[in-house]
Amino acid sequence: MHTSTLLILVLAFMSLAYYVGRKRAISTAGGVTRINTLHSLPVYYGLYAALWAGLPALLLMGLWAGFQDDILVALVKSELPATMLDGLSPGAASLLVNDIKNLASGAIVSRTPTPEMQLAADRYNLYNQFAVWAMWLAVSALALGGMAFAWLRTQPKMRARNRVESIFMAILVIFSSIAILTTLGIVLSVLFESMRFFQEVSPLEFFFGTLWSPQTALRADQIGASGAFGAVPLFTGTLMVSAIAMFVAVPIGLMSAIYLSEYAPRKVRAWAKPTLEVLAGVPTVVYGFFAALTVAPFIRELGMSMGLNVASESALAAGLVMGIMIIPFVSSLSEDVINAVPQAMRDGSYALGATQSETIRRVIIPAALPGIVGGILLAVSRAIGETMIVVMAAGLAANLTANPLESVTTVTVQIVTLLTGDQEFDSAKTMAAFALGLTLFVVTLTLNVIALHIVRKYREQYE
Repeated sequence: MHTSTLLILVLAFMSLAYYVGRKRAISTAGGVTRINTLHSLPVYYGLYAALWAGLPALLLMGLWAGFQDDILVALVKSELPATMLDGLSPGAASLLVNDIKNLASGAIVSRTPTPEMQLAADRYNLYNQFAVWAMWLAVSALALGGMAFAWLRTQPKMRARNRVESIFMAILVIFSSIAILTTLGIVLSVLFESMRFFQEVSPLEFFFGTLWSPQTALRADQIGASGAFGAVPLFTGTLMVSAIAMFVAVPIGLMSAIYLSEYAPRKVRAWAKPTLEVLAGVPTVVYGFFAALTVAPFIRELGMSMGLNVASESALAAGLVMGIMIIPFVSSLSEDVINAVPQAMRDGSYALGATQSETIRRVIIPAALPGIVGGILLAVSRAIGETMIVVMAAGLAANLTANPLESVTTVTVQIVTLLTGDQEFDSAKTMAAFALGLTLFVVTLTLNVIALHIVRKYREQYE
């Protein structure tokens, strides 16, 4: 019996509770003709009953599904012979439990099953079936109990609307708190790992060092380098690729926005705007393939024909394709801001004898400039956080260079590289990824805050 089926059953109970609660409210009022004696509309009484039938049952089902497997595993482990667990490390014990679960489900196990493992698998299946049936009974009983409770509480003077709105308000607060706490948890996890990294590597070396070579020896008896963690080449590579992208995206996106909002006929705008915004829906890995297979070879051949030494993976190729990817972002935000400029300002400019181009240049763009700048800063944050295009087109070499024809790497690429594969999370090499992530987070957050501040400060100036 699947959990999805139980979820459908709970939704059916909620629908039934809504119908019963609404009918109960009408009947206690004395019929349809006397619903004006109710404190709230009948729909609120139905919603009140539906919430009582559904919310406690859904909460119990979620908690049960979340803790059921851990409890079953603990029961199975407690009944295993002591000889099976003696001397096993936590990892080996976890692997043994995983083999028992695979044996219970009929999947492939990593060792030859023993009679003890088969007995434990049979017990796991038995406990699992019992737990599923118990969850069905408990959830169904709680849903029916909630429906009965709401039915008994339904009276004409009950403030059903206030209670329903309070419940929805509590739900919104809970979900908002979950989002905030999740963000806080991510920030704290990155911060704590970064603090561990900076205990081993000096912040001065990290932020001002010019050599990046994070390879370190993982064991005391292993010959290896101590690692160099100067992140300046990563920062310069990120800034170079992002700057190239913005040199492409800002002029094209801004000009596209001006044309679509001020010059384009309605029919042209109807198909041009969706066509332009299709670029925003293309996966970044597709842009990466385009950069690696088309743009990078073209730039290399063009540079060689001009006598220039161009790397097979260059910052220029990654920046150009990244700029193409960001064009819809800049264009859409700029167009929204330009369209928000009041028509009265345009009419006043025309009344003074200005042409359309003069009105755009001297009235509309200055009025929309704060929003445009804010949108550009948000686009810069998007460019700084891009990964796949740089991985496939710019390379992995941490070069400190100002030549866009050479191979560079970025902060996001190094984060992916450091955390790919089996890693030792106690080494400075792996913890360097968290320090890079924290730096990237602070930079993008700062840009977003500046953009929002600019938009909010000047948004009402022309309203």
